[in-house]
Amino acid sequence: MRSLPIVEKVPSHQPLEAGQSTRPAGKGRYSFISLGCPKNLVDSEQMLGLLEQDGYHLVSDPEQSDFVVINTCGFIDSARKESLGAIDQMLALKREGKIRGVLVSGCLAERQREQLLEARPEIDGLIGVFGRDDITVMADRVTGQWTSSLDEQRTIFRPAPIRALADENRLQVTPPHFAYLKISEGCDRLCTFCAIPKMRGKHASKPMDSVLREARKLAESGVRELIIVAQDTTYYGMDTDGRPRLAELLQQLDEISGLDWIRLMYFYPMYIDDRLIETIAKARHILPYIDMPLQHINDTMLKRMSRRVNRQQTEELVQKLRSGIPNLVLRTTMITGFPGETDEQFEELEDFVARARFERVGVFTYSIEPDTPAAKLTDHLPERIKKERRNRLMAIQQQNAFDWCQSQVGKRLDILIDRPVDAARHVWLGRSFADAPDVDSVVYVTGDPASPLVAGQLVPAEIVAFQDYDLVAAAI
Repeated sequence: MRSLPIVEKVPSHQPLEAGQSTRPAGKGRYSFISLGCPKNLVDSEQMLGLLEQDGYHLVSDPEQSDFVVINTCGFIDSARKESLGAIDQMLALKREGKIRGVLVSGCLAERQREQLLEARPEIDGLIGVFGRDDITVMADRVTGQWTSSLDEQRTIFRPAPIRALADENRLQVTPPHFAYLKISEGCDRLCTFCAIPKMRGKHASKPMDSVLREARKLAESGVRELIIVAQDTTYYGMDTDGRPRLAELLQQLDEISGLDWIRLMYFYPMYIDDRLIETIAKARHILPYIDMPLQHINDTMLKRMSRRVNRQQTEELVQKLRSGIPNLVLRTTMITGFPGETDEQFEELEDFVARARFERVGVFTYSIEPDTPAAKLTDHLPERIKKERRNRLMAIQQQNAFDWCQSQVGKRLDILIDRPVDAARHVWLGRSFADAPDVDSVVYVTGDPASPLVAGQLVPAEIVAFQDYDLVAAAI
C-alpha cells in the first residue's frame, strides 16, 4: 500500500516552500491524495499532469485549496478503510467551509460508485478508472467553470471497450531518479480472491511504441531506475498478438540511453519462457530481480484460488529462473488463511518457503472481497488463525532474509542513493539491485565528507554489516 501525502510540486520535481508559487493560481488551487499501488500512482501522476497543464495549481495544504482529489484504492478491506477515511477527512473540511469540493477517483470509485454517492452525498464528483483523463472536466465543474448542460453530471465512467491509457502527461511525484512505467491495464486472471478484474477490467496491453516513448521521456527527465508494473506483466501482448511480447519489449527498453536499472514487478507464473529468461540474463540494464506473487504452494489451495498452476510447475519454474538468471533475487507474496486451508496444507506452505529461500516475501492474511467467488465459500477461517499462520510464515522468512543479508557482507554492490539520513554524519539511504522502493529493504551508506553523495547517484559500495533486514555499506 502506497500513500502519497498531500504534497506541493512543480514540474522540476523540486518542492515549494510554504506560500511560494512559480505561477499564478490560474483556474484554481487543489490538493491531491494518492492511495494504493504503483499502478494507481501512475494514474495519479497523469491526473496531476493534466490538471497542471489545464491551469490548476497544486498546493500542500488542503485548507488553501479550492478542491481535493483523492485517488482511492479498493483492493482489500484495509485499503478501502484507508480510502474512506481520507474521503471523510476531506468532507469534514468541506462542511467547515475550508474547501469547496471533494473529487474521488480510482478503484474504490469504480467499484462502489453507487454506495459512495448514497452514503456520502457531499462528494462533488466520482471519476472511474477509465475516466481518469477527464479529471479537468470535474475540476472545472467543482470550481464553477463548467457551464454546459451536463453540469449536473457527478460521475465520469468510461464505457467499454476497456483500453490501456497513455501516461505521457505525468507530473512525476516519485524522486526524480526513479519512476514506474505501466505497460498494461486490467487482468484476464480470475483468481477467486481478487476483485481487480471487476475494477480495472480485462487485460489491455499498451502499444509498444507508446511504452517506449514514455520510457524515453522519463529517461530524458533524469530517471535512472525504471520500474515495470502492470496487473499481469508476463501477459503483455497476449491480447493483441496472441503471444507474449514482454521479452521483445524488454530488449528495446534495455537499449534506451540514460537508464541504469530496469526492475520487473508483478510477474504471473505463466508465459515465462526461455526467451524471456535469456533476455533478462543477458540484458545490460535489466536487474536480476523478479517480483512474482505465488500466493500458495498446495495444489488444492492453488486450485481453489484458480491460479492455473500447480506445485510441480511452480517449483520447476523457480528452479529454472534461478539457474537461468545469475544472482537472481526473487520476491513473492503468500496468502494465509484462505478458506478451507487445513493445518497440513499450511505446513506444506511453511516447508516450501523454508526450502525455496526467497530473498523477499510478503505475507497477507486472506481478506474477504465482496462479489468474488472465494467470498461465497463456506469454510472461512477465524482471523486469529489467519494472523497466527501469517506470523509463523514470516518467522521462517525472517531467517531466510537474515541469512541472505549475512551472505552479502564483504561484497561490493552498486547502490542507488535515495536521500540523506544524516547529512552531518554523511549517512545516506539507498537501495541495491535487490530492493524495490517502498516494499523491500534499504541500504545505509556512509560516504566521504570530501565527496558528498547526492540523491540519484549510483555508487559502488562495500557491504560491511547488516541490521535486521537492511544492509550497511561504505561508499568506495
